[in-house]
Amino acid sequence: MTTTLPPALVLAAGLGTRLRPLTFCRAKVAVPIAGIPLICRHLVGLATQGVHDIVVNLHHRPDTIAAVVGDGTAMGCRVRYSWEPAALGSAGGPRHALALLDKHFFLVNGDTLCDVDLGELLDAHLQRGARVTLAVMPNPAPHRYGGVLADPHGWVTGFALAGDPRAPAHFVGVQIADAAVFEPLPDGVPAASIGGLYDTLLTRPGQIAVHRVGGQTHDVGTPSDYLATARSLGASEGHPAVSLGLRSVVHPSAQVERSVLWDDVIVGAGCVVTDSVLADGVNLPERITIERQAVVRMPPSPERVTAPPGATRIGGLLAVPI
Repeated sequence: MTTTLPPALVLAAGLGTRLRPLTFCRAKVAVPIAGIPLICRHLVGLATQGVHDIVVNLHHRPDTIAAVVGDGTAMGCRVRYSWEPAALGSAGGPRHALALLDKHFFLVNGDTLCDVDLGELLDAHLQRGARVTLAVMPNPAPHRYGGVLADPHGWVTGFALAGDPRAPAHFVGVQIADAAVFEPLPDGVPAASIGGLYDTLLTRPGQIAVHRVGGQTHDVGTPSDYLATARSLGASEGHPAVSLGLRSVVHPSAQVERSVLWDDVIVGAGCVVTDSVLADGVNLPERITIERQAVVRMPPSPERVTAPPGATRIGGLLAVPI
């Protein structure tokens, strides 16, 4: 097995539109999972496996990422940042970061947590001579997730949309790629991998391979996904059913169950909060009932006009059904 692992790029520049309204106040990868920001979980996991040189690309709410990551020392790695003035996408982002990476590098989706042996992934990639190798597993929800189509020898033949009867494999959000794949792209121009660059690669055989993995995967794509992941990992790690962030206060007469409270949250007297997420700085007045809601402080324009469907106002707060 290869012992020296190449660097990794954690894709963290996305707008997080599906996770709104929570991403009005934090970048998606900065949301806390059982008290630990998602990006920190990624970095610790990478460092534990021996990946110590990591790049994080930034665009939306970059301050909320940099504030918890810094230079990565606390997580056992060196972190550098690739700034994108405009979001460059799943292929344009790696192209822009190439100067900070190596001839091979891992690509990790920032909104997914999964168990992948990176040494085995690298070995499989090098032994096959692939240009890109995607970690995949059986699709846990074919009606919801699209996936990867491969021949019996493990070479990718195409990508499928959700509901495809061919039962595509589920891409778990971790891959390894050759830098040369991205070099032909113009720097600073948005581009997609699946649905763009990778589809072009597939016009020639033997370019993209799959590497099948087991273990668990956790998605943080929507508020519902986020709450389920936070509760699942919190329970497995022995945390209480209610996650309290820094400086958050719950009045003794309030009832809070199976919920996540971020930092500086105040829950007033007589409130009832169930199966909900209260984001940074939310101050619930007395005797408010919140059930299966994601609640944030009212964002300033222009973000206010892009609030998700079903959003309601509670004073200076925005509540969206989960």
